[in-house]
Amino acid sequence: MPSPQPGRRPSAIASVLTLSNLKVRAIFLQILVVGCVIGIAWFLVTTTRHNLESRSIATGFGFLNRQAGIPIGEAILAYTPADTYGRALAVGLLNTAKVALLGIVFATICGTAIGIARLSKNWLLSRLAGFYVEITRDIPLLLQLVFWYSVLQGLPSAREALSPFPGAFLSNRGLYLPSINLGFLHGLALFALIVAGGLALRNALASPLARSKKFTFSSISAFILAAALFFSGGAPEVDIPALSGFNFRGGYYVSPEFFALLFGLVAYTAAFIAEIVRAGILAVRNGQWEAGFALGLSRPQILRKIVVPQALRIIVPPLTSQYVNLTKNSSLAVAIGYQETVSIANTTLNQTGQAIEVIALIMSAYLIVSLSISLVMNWYDHAIQLKAR
Repeated sequence: MPSPQPGRRPSAIASVLTLSNLKVRAIFLQILVVGCVIGIAWFLVTTTRHNLESRSIATGFGFLNRQAGIPIGEAILAYTPADTYGRALAVGLLNTAKVALLGIVFATICGTAIGIARLSKNWLLSRLAGFYVEITRDIPLLLQLVFWYSVLQGLPSAREALSPFPGAFLSNRGLYLPSINLGFLHGLALFALIVAGGLALRNALASPLARSKKFTFSSISAFILAAALFFSGGAPEVDIPALSGFNFRGGYYVSPEFFALLFGLVAYTAAFIAEIVRAGILAVRNGQWEAGFALGLSRPQILRKIVVPQALRIIVPPLTSQYVNLTKNSSLAVAIGYQETVSIANTTLNQTGQAIEVIALIMSAYLIVSLSISLVMNWYDHAIQLKAR
């Protein structure tokens, strides 16, 4: 065989630097893609700035410090139309967070109950749950929100309001509930009570071998602390709504817009969560049920102590997507008049003309809320996964 000519033998450095090397080619392609993205972004920014300057449109976020003049019916923060656009948008973001958090809690409870009902041995219960899931998922959410809002508008007037229980009144003006004015010590007592309930629930749901006297002692101590704080703060004031003129005064008010939005989001999302819960439970092998029956456990005990803890590892990832979807779907509130981020931002855009800035704020607001939900759920998913020994 003829020996290769020394002049044509590639050096080690030359072979590394050629595109035939997989690592070099991968780095080159990544640099090329990043360069294209930066070029496109630079082109869009410069073109936008040129077009805005040619039309004498001011840019920047200075408008956030100007007086808004936007009336907002429901606000967690203290707000008046004399406040700034920045405060108005903050109120909208808090309204979005409020309906998202409440919707997640109630949708999880309802969806879990419906998903378990679909697996029930009771024929009628399982069929009713399946009928609810199929009907609710097939109707667009926007139509459901408009439907529930129309139903609430068809309720009697305030003078003929329905009273589901003493002190509560439901009419076309909204829902009025008795409220409790809690002081600082009462708030601490409520927090201690929530902590005690969480510790007791965690210990109750644990298997007999995993139960700890430490959690029992901690929960009892938290209950005692809650009682001590509550009684040391005195009796809290109870504000009961009363009819005054054409509407009620006092108590806690839930507007028809918020009630329709929350109810529609919960009903719609619960149908998807029910299917996730059902699929997660069915993914657990039948041998787990058989082992539980062999130990003398009842079906609810097996479900609570054996099947659900294993199913959670399958349920949590798609459940996170439903939580994020619920948060994004809350933007449909603009169709029924509930003032949240999108509604207030649209009004701000129409008054100021700062379209790019306002849309960027809307995107950032939903991005922050969605990433926060994903971060918490990813942490929980990591916590419940099996750890290698």
